[in-house]
Amino acid sequence: MEPLFVNRVANSGLVTLNLEELLHPGERVVYDIKDNLFHGLILREKDFREFIKTNDWTQYDGKNVAIICSADAIVPTWAYMLLATKLQNHAHRYVFGDLQALEQGLFQEAIAAIDTEEYREAKVVVKGCGNVPVPTFAYVAIMQKLLPVASSVMYGEPCSTVPLYKKSKAVATATAE
Repeated sequence: MEPLFVNRVANSGLVTLNLEELLHPGERVVYDIKDNLFHGLILREKDFREFIKTNDWTQYDGKNVAIICSADAIVPTWAYMLLATKLQNHAHRYVFGDLQALEQGLFQEAIAAIDTEEYREAKVVVKGCGNVPVPTFAYVAIMQKLLPVASSVMYGEPCSTVPLYKKSKAVATATAE
């Protein structure tokens, strides 16, 4: 007897790529260098170096850190660089900028780590809905990664997709040879 319902999605050969699942789960924190300013105005090198030396940097272990200065002050570039020397051994990722810049950096890192061979000649559905907001730039970046290898790319859910790209037969034949 033939089954009443056939799961055409399961039999379609579609490969779902969920950008949300690639993102590092670590806590996001902001390091505001304004807390190191003398009278909220200037950064004193001697004091800052002492702070860098004596601060407990383990509080940033595995975290993702956005480095900002919310005060209207001129902070020398070397101060951010010095801060990075301590975060390097503790934070998972750190960036200069706000939490939005941090998310962008995390997505860039995740997309760069994708092994494109998993998607070679595949029909890929880039998942569009989820629990974590995925910035538009990440969808554009994933296209740059997938277009050279995928046979087709769609957006949405496997049961309801928006077709975006399909490799032409001439390109597919030339690739196979």
